Amino acid sequence: MTAVTTNGASARVRRWRTPWLFLTPFLLLFVAMYLAPIAFAFIQSLFTLQRDGLGLTAPTLAFDPFANYARVFTDDEFIASLGRVLLFGVVQVPVMLGLALFIALLIDSKSARGRGFFRLGSFLPFAVPGVVAAVMWSFLYSPVTSPINGFLESAFGFTIPFFSDALALWSVANVVTWCWTGYNMLIIYSALQTIPAETLEAAKIDGASSWRTAWSIKIPMVRPALILTTVFSIIGSAQLFNEPTVLKPISGGAITSTYTPLMAAQAQVAAQNYPYAAAESVVLAVLVGVTSFVFFKITGRGDR
Repeated sequence: MTAVTTNGASARVRRWRTPWLFLTPFLLLFVAMYLAPIAFAFIQSLFTLQRDGLGLTAPTLAFDPFANYARVFTDDEFIASLGRVLLFGVVQVPVMLGLALFIALLIDSKSARGRGFFRLGSFLPFAVPGVVAAVMWSFLYSPVTSPINGFLESAFGFTIPFFSDALALWSVANVVTWCWTGYNMLIIYSALQTIPAETLEAAKIDGASSWRTAWSIKIPMVRPALILTTVFSIIGSAQLFNEPTVLKPISGGAITSTYTPLMAAQAQVAAQNYPYAAAESVVLAVLVGVTSFVFFKITGRGDR
């Protein structure tokens, strides 16, 4: 009896230990590359940078856990950058995911031809690094070299002010949409491939048209993929940095150094005010986390 009990306990230990052996490499990287930087940023945000009036001595750090956060919520430029990114996400994310869903449904259609070509063509913009894509679009947006405005001016006598106060944000959104629609399309298309053929065949037998099948069967069944891509897109919108930074030099001042929250934090890093940059980053991370959690809770109600 004792031997059997010992062997059973050993087997349970081995079963418990094996998953952790596989998880350990991930956990080490997760802690080192994710949790540790977040903890360090939070600790940094609890200090303030103090300089003397003449600037003759090196700045010193003083522990003041609320000063940076009080300043963040009264910083007009940072609040404006949050509002700008919020507007960006509310408009750009649905447009991008709507396009991705539409393209995925077209490629998944039984009557579609050249599926491989269109999948590759839709995904190719994502293969272009974001910075390179922004540089390319800066050429298309440039008041001097833009072939788009060159054609419009010669054909219709007007040009598009891509970097006016009203259009600058949407010029950036266009670049992001161009880059990421194909990526989201592939996720949705992969989900479409998991729909049982019997379900689609039953809809066909019942006389459902292609659009009726897409609306009543395909879209509801890829709902988890839509939720996933939406959360990814929310996080990506909050991290908006590369595209506006690259377009900033040709924007004529429409895109400032504090145009997005990450750009505002980077501006503070450039000014060597690391604690305040850390506080801005922590506030942004908390807001994104809360938004993602609320979105999951709202969309998860339909699964109960």
